[in-house]
Amino acid sequence: MASTEIQTETEVTPKKSLLEEYAPIAKDGLWNNNAVFAQMLGLCPLLAVSNSVVNALGLGIATIMVMILSNVSVSLIRNIVRPEIRLPVFVVIIASAVTAIELIIHAWFHELYLVLGIFIPLIVTNCAIIARAEAFASKNTVSKSFFDGLMMGLGFALVLVTLGALREVIGMGTLFANAHIMFGEGMHWLTIEVFSDYDGFLLAILPPGAFIGLAFLLAARNYIEKKRTQRKKQNKQQEPVALEASAV
Repeated sequence: MASTEIQTETEVTPKKSLLEEYAPIAKDGLWNNNAVFAQMLGLCPLLAVSNSVVNALGLGIATIMVMILSNVSVSLIRNIVRPEIRLPVFVVIIASAVTAIELIIHAWFHELYLVLGIFIPLIVTNCAIIARAEAFASKNTVSKSFFDGLMMGLGFALVLVTLGALREVIGMGTLFANAHIMFGEGMHWLTIEVFSDYDGFLLAILPPGAFIGLAFLLAARNYIEKKRTQRKKQNKQQEPVALEASAV
């Protein structure tokens, strides 16, 4: 009888495949629960550094690395840290990860470090990182926490790079300007001149341009979500009709 009950429980709750486990995490990080679009977190560095693709990409990669390191570290110690002190411990972990990334950028990408300036150490104050450490990494395995950090960081970086590309093209008529500060002196050829003989549009690369560009991106995202919701409603309304037709 006991073996029969065990088999019945196993049949009722089948084990999820890797795709079923990790696909929702990817969707949350890249779209549904995106740190910028859905939570409006980390806007200070997003608006300040996104005046070019290279600057945005540099900060985006730094944020991805911090998200991964902090998530994995928190997941590893989740069972040994007392609940009363978990938040201070998480902050120390995040600050340590940011310091390590800052030193690497300072040593290997010094010109990029000078451009990004204070916004690298300010990653510590990004609420999205501490939120994922508390809401996800402290409750899940290392592998899932790693993937969550990667997806959440990638979602933030994609918005950062998209906004940077939009502002750089409109403001200066180029893409990947000053690519050498990130990829090395031999990479000047990466700079793309989108508009020839373009005088530029100063507003796009100034702080007001960042707010305007982000507003357009948020509007585009909300429009896409509205269309998706409408399609889902239409599909649900059509399902009973299709079932009745098949039954007849």
